[in-house]
Amino acid sequence: MKLMIDDLPVFFPYEYIYPEQYAYMLELKKALDAKGHCLLEMPSGTGKTTSLLSLIVAYMHAHPLDVTKLLYCSRTVPEIEKVIEELNRLFEYYAQCNEENKMTGLVLSSRKNLCIHPEVSKERDGKIVDGRCHSLTTSLIRDRHKAGENIPVCDFYEKFDAVGRDAPLAPGVYGLERLKQMGKQLGLCPYFMARQAIVHAKIVVYSYHYLLDPKIANVVSKELARSSVVVFDEAHNIDNVCVDSLSVRINRRIIEKAMGNIQTLEGTIKDMKEADSAKLREEYARLVEGLRDAHAQRETDVVLANPVLPDEILQEVIPGNIRTAEHFVGFLKRLIEYIKSRLRVQQVIQESPASFLKDISSKVCIERKPLRFCAERLASLLRTLEITNLTDFSALVVVTHLATLVSSYTKGFAIIIEPFSDKAPSVPNPVLYFCCLDSSLAIKPVFDRFQTVVITSGTLSPLDMYPKILNFQPVISHSFSMTLARPCLLPMIVAKGNDQVTISSKFETRDDISVIRNYGQLLVDIACVVPDGVVCFFTSYLYLESVVASWYDQGIIDSLQKKKLLFIETQDAAETSLALVNYIQACESGRGAVLLSVARGKVSEGVDFDHHLGRAVLMFGIPYVFTQSRILRARLEYLRDQFQIRENDFLTFDAMRHAAQCVGRAIRGKTDYGIMIFADKRFARADKRSKLPKWIQEYLTDNLTNLSTEEAVQLSKRFLRQMAQPFTREDMLGVALLSLDQLLEKEAARMEAEEEEEVPR
Repeated sequence: MKLMIDDLPVFFPYEYIYPEQYAYMLELKKALDAKGHCLLEMPSGTGKTTSLLSLIVAYMHAHPLDVTKLLYCSRTVPEIEKVIEELNRLFEYYAQCNEENKMTGLVLSSRKNLCIHPEVSKERDGKIVDGRCHSLTTSLIRDRHKAGENIPVCDFYEKFDAVGRDAPLAPGVYGLERLKQMGKQLGLCPYFMARQAIVHAKIVVYSYHYLLDPKIANVVSKELARSSVVVFDEAHNIDNVCVDSLSVRINRRIIEKAMGNIQTLEGTIKDMKEADSAKLREEYARLVEGLRDAHAQRETDVVLANPVLPDEILQEVIPGNIRTAEHFVGFLKRLIEYIKSRLRVQQVIQESPASFLKDISSKVCIERKPLRFCAERLASLLRTLEITNLTDFSALVVVTHLATLVSSYTKGFAIIIEPFSDKAPSVPNPVLYFCCLDSSLAIKPVFDRFQTVVITSGTLSPLDMYPKILNFQPVISHSFSMTLARPCLLPMIVAKGNDQVTISSKFETRDDISVIRNYGQLLVDIACVVPDGVVCFFTSYLYLESVVASWYDQGIIDSLQKKKLLFIETQDAAETSLALVNYIQACESGRGAVLLSVARGKVSEGVDFDHHLGRAVLMFGIPYVFTQSRILRARLEYLRDQFQIRENDFLTFDAMRHAAQCVGRAIRGKTDYGIMIFADKRFARADKRSKLPKWIQEYLTDNLTNLSTEEAVQLSKRFLRQMAQPFTREDMLGVALLSLDQLLEKEAARMEAEEEEEVPR
């Protein structure tokens, strides 16, 4: 349908529209008009992606100078492929309407997802793919190949370099499979083809890290214009992504590998001095001129990208004490020996970057300035030494990133050295964490650089927390409800078992046998009445393991397996993937299954349990993060001191967004239906309940907040009987689903009501 959003003609590629989609587009247009940032929470399964693409593409057609590019960021490859699917549908609709649309939509992913080289593409590890690709495409290897040496190169890259760089992609949508198909047909490398096309493509779909991780953003996204609109979809965890992108973790294994890297460098430098000392002299001369000139012509690569060197530092000259290769290697040796000595600890140490710099200066005479250039200097040296397999040097790269970061930032970071890991608190396993405490540091360049940034998800409540922790002022902030023709979601808070014992995962009662038994009885009773799939979420892997062990002893697992097949998520990704495949198979066959999962795990984030795959979702306990973590304690102190966010407020906010994310897996559309059970008495408290998304709160009435197991089962039975009645799209028309005429009628009535309110009485 073609509709008007204010004065903007929008092509919407469906015959009908949800009321909340129209409302969402209205708010989004206000943000684009204001050239400001916005926060929009929209219920799961209500067509958020289609609404975003339809509105922004229409805006780009109407205002080509105001908005020149759309950067759509999502988290996982399946989510990115869904965006490409919707974009394809939108472009096809433009073609059906004979509307001119010369835009190019493009997906950019890692080499692992785009490589078509017959040997390299067989590798499963992304880092190995990156390393092997680099060893086939670097200019040093290619020059030697052209000189007649019998060295393999990538034919796809060679042809791309010869004919593909100047050939822009024709208008259309290019997903992963289409790029790979094109690459095979034309003999061109799809990865470099996509990298090259980013500059010209009007719509680019890629992962968060291409914008938020400075190591990657400096390579991939540095040339994008300010007039771009950035969308962060599924952005409920965006603060954690920001923090991770600026954090470094170093353990003994990394230090040992880095020492091995140093020995390799020393041998390679010695060989080069004997064979071709002129190259080392040339590098020294370039470094005297400054970093900008040294790297003006360099081949950029994510593996070697500098972590966060600002432009003003790149104008400077590399300090004299690390210009020559031997001096720099000696410098790195001292740095690694210092870190090694810091890992010999018996107790936890926490300090600021300033304290770390003062200590390294007094103990091994390393000053701050040369530390800042470590990452860039290593990148230059590896190129000069013609080292092609960069993954071999990943440990040393991590050490230089630590050096550059610790000397570049003084505020918003902490250094924590722990002698033991959480998993084995009695076995010495020291780790040095360089922790980013301020998520706004990674996203600030994005807010400053682009005119509109859209942060959106189905679970952003409470909305007022994100502007605080990301330190920005949204021009639009809105949470949308879900318009339903029938109440297809049943949220309930189960506070006690049939024996009236309060159930909760809080520390004091979590190991209580009666609480664990009541959790088990709730699951068995629900499995008896709910057809198809039942998904359960626990607060942690440790809690899941201890509860399941108790259930075995109590006979609950046997009772459960008489009703449905049982699958369990583990920390092993391959095991979990296999469990998921078999769970889906069991649900498809009509046998039904129960999947035990963990909040914050793989299943809670990237998997949709639509229709029969998740008729009921149970959240056992409130998924608070591990509060004894020193990294978390440091971050909480920082949030309290800098943003006046109380510790309990942030912990509750974090727990509730993950709980909402877990139970939200059940509803993936308006024709879907599902039961959401919050199995913990504490969910009924106002401070917890008020932090659930508006679209869940609306259906969580007071009579559903203090139930026993038996009451929850009876309500579930009644709900499922009601949902089993015939329900078609026609039943939703005019209420939850609108034709163009119905939309115009409702909009006219709304505007009339607003005008009446404005008339003074």
